[in-house]
Amino acid sequence: MLQRILTILMIVGLLWSPVTPQVRESVIVQATDMATAAALVRAVGGEVTHELGIIDAVGAKVTRAQLASIEAQPYVRTYANREVQVAAGPSTYFPTLVEANRLHGQNILGTGVTIAILDTGHWTSAAGLSKTPSNQNKLLAGYDAIRNRMVSPSDASGHGTHITGIAMSSNLASDGTYQGVAPGANLVSIAAFGANGGGTYFDVIRGIAWAVVNKNTYNIRVLNCSFSAPPQSYYWDDPLNQAIMRAWQAGIVVVAAAGNTGPEPMTIGVPGNVPYVITVGAMSDNNTPADRSDDFLSSFSSTGPTVEGFVKPEVVAPGGHIVNVMHSNTDVANTYPEFQITNFYFKMSGTSQATAVTSGIVALMLQANPNLTPDDVKCRLLSSARTAMKADGSPAYSIFQQGAGMVNAYDAVYSSATGCANQNMDIAADLAGTVHYGGRANQDPVTGEYYLMGLDGYVWGGTYVWSEGYVWGESYVWGDGYVWGNSYVWGDAYIWGESYVWGNGYVWSGSYVWGDSYVWGGSYVWGNATMAVNKWVFDDPYRAPATGVSTMHVANLAGSSTVVNARRGDWQANVTVTVRDNGGLPVKDADVTGVWGATSYWCRTDISGQCTISSATLSKNVSSVTFTVRDMMHTLRAYNASANSMTSIQVSRP
Repeated sequence: MLQRILTILMIVGLLWSPVTPQVRESVIVQATDMATAAALVRAVGGEVTHELGIIDAVGAKVTRAQLASIEAQPYVRTYANREVQVAAGPSTYFPTLVEANRLHGQNILGTGVTIAILDTGHWTSAAGLSKTPSNQNKLLAGYDAIRNRMVSPSDASGHGTHITGIAMSSNLASDGTYQGVAPGANLVSIAAFGANGGGTYFDVIRGIAWAVVNKNTYNIRVLNCSFSAPPQSYYWDDPLNQAIMRAWQAGIVVVAAAGNTGPEPMTIGVPGNVPYVITVGAMSDNNTPADRSDDFLSSFSSTGPTVEGFVKPEVVAPGGHIVNVMHSNTDVANTYPEFQITNFYFKMSGTSQATAVTSGIVALMLQANPNLTPDDVKCRLLSSARTAMKADGSPAYSIFQQGAGMVNAYDAVYSSATGCANQNMDIAADLAGTVHYGGRANQDPVTGEYYLMGLDGYVWGGTYVWSEGYVWGESYVWGDGYVWGNSYVWGDAYIWGESYVWGNGYVWSGSYVWGDSYVWGGSYVWGNATMAVNKWVFDDPYRAPATGVSTMHVANLAGSSTVVNARRGDWQANVTVTVRDNGGLPVKDADVTGVWGATSYWCRTDISGQCTISSATLSKNVSSVTFTVRDMMHTLRAYNASANSMTSIQVSRP
């Protein structure tokens, strides 16, 4: 009897022995259709978390073993669930700069046209965002793509509110002008990004899909995408880009930010690298809106061509020191208090802001001409753009920097141009995978200069000059009649002059052939790269860099925290370091060294003078951790620690 009891206890003990849980990963599973993708996930015991029918996929949580089983099936592709980031009354000037005010005087206000803002949400009670000029409710719907539910929108970040105000604020400035480009437009607010501007591919794709499904319900004609990330594949291979292409195919005009990682060539981000959509760079009026002669291209504005050879951005719009509504108690306002104009107005710079200006113009075009297709809108917007010119009549910036030029709302509305955008391109075939496209851009393997194939006399050395301003004048005919979006079928012989390095280290090595037979040198793994809604950049000063500047200091430390493993409570602390010189300008390429606790880390500042350092993964038992700057190094500047505004910051568990 005793032996039997012991045997039973041993068996029970085995049954009760703790089992180490397997870590589950968030992935996008794409198959021939969404139902098949969901069935594959459930068949191996995985969890379907998001229905992403717009790209024939589902979001799922699976173990590595389950993922391997799924990937072994034919006609299946998987992607990691990448993070996505967002890039930040008084007169706002930009509506006048793009001549939208002339249309306002004709009662062309964007009335009846709905703009979907895919961002951090918006502040519903902000001046100009609740009612149209005719006192109609502006907000038609609010959708939380993170929680998959209809909501009354809010905005803990501030970015989405600022973007929404630029596109469509109906509030009047002290001079009697509207503070937004399309004050009569209706709003659908889609929140896919959190308070710190962070988000995931799951949520952004779900937000895009919701806009497509509800297009007719709310008359969604414009989708504003003020975010970007470094490309990690061809445009057609990115799942977020696939969703963007579906929106364009459905009849929604997609306006996307070029990104804030210029001025170097080939820095256009996702989804701005999609050839069909309207991609927007930024220019500045140099704080003199009445003087057009000193305007300039913002150096942070990302530059083309894309790796597939397309000219991007197509246009530029005002994106420097743009003023609009934002609550003072938001993440952006708290991080950069020096840019708060009043409690409810804030100044930000970036291609995010330029994108919102352009979305507002598209709404004006669609009120005036409701039957325009997305390709028609793109054609007329580009044909009416004004090119920055030198005194000799030649372009002041390359076609890869300014595209067709600065947008002009009045001329775009009254343009009659047709058939000049996305020619010879079949978006349905592109999405089906039967054909893909490339543009005319190429690079001379000897000189390194960029040029457009088939157009004589046009080259660009890839440099940025900002020593003087220019007038964005009349439209310029590029080359011998360059047609925007004119493309080649991916398969024509094509050779880049240099190696191209993908953002995660994948090398697209020199003299690759642009052909159907091109084979990736191994599986491409989607990483957890961060997308910006859109990354903060400082105003772009119009002057040559100050001479005699020899010191730098810490201007600001901004902390945040993110959940790494919700089940275990693991988290990670982050701090963004802002470095400026003694003239107040951002310092690029400063190496910042600091410590989380006793562990040392470092980062290098970008063109905005910022870089971010993250801690190691912390357990839920750690309630907070402190970061301290220890040193900074630069090839041209000395570290002046006595000028630091702060050197330490405590970051608490989320």
